[in-house]
Amino acid sequence: MKRILLLFITLLLLTGCGKVDKDKLIKNFKNDVESSKAYTLESKMEIYNAEDTFEYNIKVSYMDDDYFKVDMVNTLSNHEQIILRNGKDVYVVTPSLNKSYKFVSEWPYNSSQSYILNSLVKDIDNDDEIEFTKEEDGYSLIVEVDYPNNSNLKYEKLFFDKKMNLKTVNVYDDEDIISLKVDFTNIDYKANLKESDFNIDNLVSEDCCNTDNNSDQNSEGSTETNEKETSALEDIIYPLYVPANTYLKDKETVNTENGERVILTFNGEKNFVIIEESSKVYDDFEIIPVYGDPTMLSNTIGALSTNSLSWSANNVDYYLASNDLSQAEILTIADSLNPTNLVEK
Repeated sequence: MKRILLLFITLLLLTGCGKVDKDKLIKNFKNDVESSKAYTLESKMEIYNAEDTFEYNIKVSYMDDDYFKVDMVNTLSNHEQIILRNGKDVYVVTPSLNKSYKFVSEWPYNSSQSYILNSLVKDIDNDDEIEFTKEEDGYSLIVEVDYPNNSNLKYEKLFFDKKMNLKTVNVYDDEDIISLKVDFTNIDYKANLKESDFNIDNLVSEDCCNTDNNSDQNSEGSTETNEKETSALEDIIYPLYVPANTYLKDKETVNTENGERVILTFNGEKNFVIIEESSKVYDDFEIIPVYGDPTMLSNTIGALSTNSLSWSANNVDYYLASNDLSQAEILTIADSLNPTNLVEK
């Protein structure tokens, strides 16, 4: 009789250990991330913007004590950008232009980042009403998100396989439509990383400085940077979205020593200006201090401040500024500057 009772208890314990509920799933995922001194991951991200889909290959490296490196490649244009945090300094490096923006920023802590595991853990910690579902192929969690510059994004759904490995994150808007999707193809929680992997000088020498000029890199803030010859701006690109009761007031083309610069002035209820010019490719790596935060657009990463946004896409540099627009409106206009919407000069 004792033998039968012991067998019954053993079966109960084994059954209990195999059961996955919300608490166990969350605890397992948080433990994987928080106990990791260094991790790397690879993922594919899709951003859905109206009729367009933008795809990225993403590699993330993280090391304990505030080191992050996110390498993003737009699969359509092959445009690569790298977001780097090495302690207090944050950079957005554009290898093809041989330049970097330097920020004083709280990135990636100041917004949800669906491709960074630490950010997903933070979202989980900040939500007291997480929904857990047992799926056909695993499990899922529905978690609130925090995107200060895009209030339309409301929640994310984290999908795990039956072994509780994170596989996919979908971010939904206020109409329950997927706006962003990240598929994780590989996660290594025991990566062999070192501090030098996050040193911008090493990053530049590896990825950014394939030029014919063997001179030393310029120090930050140097005004002696040489630029490669740039072509004229071939087309003016107009925004598909303009706020109500706002219209194009003036269009001006200015010749500069590096090519043409177009200034579009919009007046009305929401006044703003857009400046466009051909992107400059520097011979020597250039670090440009900027105010604001790295911000993801549909097809690139920009530098967003309280009332302005600067970014590069399709070999064009853009600058958008306004004292009347909210940051959300600035981002909406920027995302609507579609190269397919061209008007010949």
